[in-house]
Amino acid sequence: MTAPVIPLVDLKAQYETIRNDIDRAISRTVANCSFVLGPEVERFEQAFASFCGVRHAIGCANGTDALVLALHALGIGEGDEVIVPAFTFVATAEAVLRTGARPVFADVNERDLILDAETVEKAWTEHTRAVIPVHLFGRMADVDVLQEMAEKRGALLIEDAAQAHGATWKDRKAGSMGKAGCFSFYPGKNLGAYGDAGAVVTNDDDLAHWLKKARNHGRSTKNGHDFPGWNSRLDGLQAAVLNVKLPHLDTWNARRRELAARYEKRLFEVPGVRTLTTAKDTVPAPHHWVVRLPDRDRVARQLAERGIMAAIHYPRPLHRLPAFSDVIASDLSLPNCDQAAREVLSLPLYPELGEEGVDRVVNELATVLKDL
Repeated sequence: MTAPVIPLVDLKAQYETIRNDIDRAISRTVANCSFVLGPEVERFEQAFASFCGVRHAIGCANGTDALVLALHALGIGEGDEVIVPAFTFVATAEAVLRTGARPVFADVNERDLILDAETVEKAWTEHTRAVIPVHLFGRMADVDVLQEMAEKRGALLIEDAAQAHGATWKDRKAGSMGKAGCFSFYPGKNLGAYGDAGAVVTNDDDLAHWLKKARNHGRSTKNGHDFPGWNSRLDGLQAAVLNVKLPHLDTWNARRRELAARYEKRLFEVPGVRTLTTAKDTVPAPHHWVVRLPDRDRVARQLAERGIMAAIHYPRPLHRLPAFSDVIASDLSLPNCDQAAREVLSLPLYPELGEEGVDRVVNELATVLKDL
């Protein structure tokens, strides 16, 4: 009998564990006809702000909009530069361009593929107005050092926490330490909606007030528009789903850590596999379990043939994408990003995978590598 496929993420398995609550929440929202903003959104904003340990959470349409809105709210615009890692999803730099500012790409450290002070230092110029560290794969950047560096130079720190819902740095939640923290609730995230959704979290009352108007056409009253804004409202159905899932997030993250630890232990026995490190001051919220491999593309193909659906995050660093060719020097050298893009492979990781699932993935990977 052919073994069942192990997907990268199994949202159906998650749904089965919370089916009744999800169905009731969706039915309630449909019955109330609260489809844009409304009580489910307000409830989620309050709960997520409390979860993150901040005063405000402002829901919006997606994680990219969260970054765009935060940058605009903080006055980032034409003539400014914002330092971002080149090894991340495109939205981090894309958002900077949307404000008229210029993304400046920095390399990542070799240990965990995250932006750190040394890489930021090399990218800093007199035009730098902000730094956006990405808490990649659920591991957190050293926010304390980056915050101190930014404050000394009159710049801002904005956290891209789209992959780190519930991760902590010295007992502080991701998103709570910069001037603003930006989240995506794309379905495959540790806290995912059933479509696109996002949020900005902050302790700044004035910033939160501006963001709530900006996401809704600059509106202060139904027909009163204080400035040209955006249509980036979180809808009620997505908020209803998030309200069901949020109370489970700590438990799900803990289970992810257990499975990640099993991966770490088992992969130690497999020659040719390198894993990423986790800083001692962080409790991660593992999003993807990423390994570094020789002949990565061939390994991924052969795993797929064996029913293991791994993925590549990310096959091209941002400074190698045509989208940013007009804003970077042709000779920009970011060797750690380039090397990572050739080697990284994301293995399946989700709470319902179980120890048996991890063992099967590792066993199949060991067989593939042995036969290379």
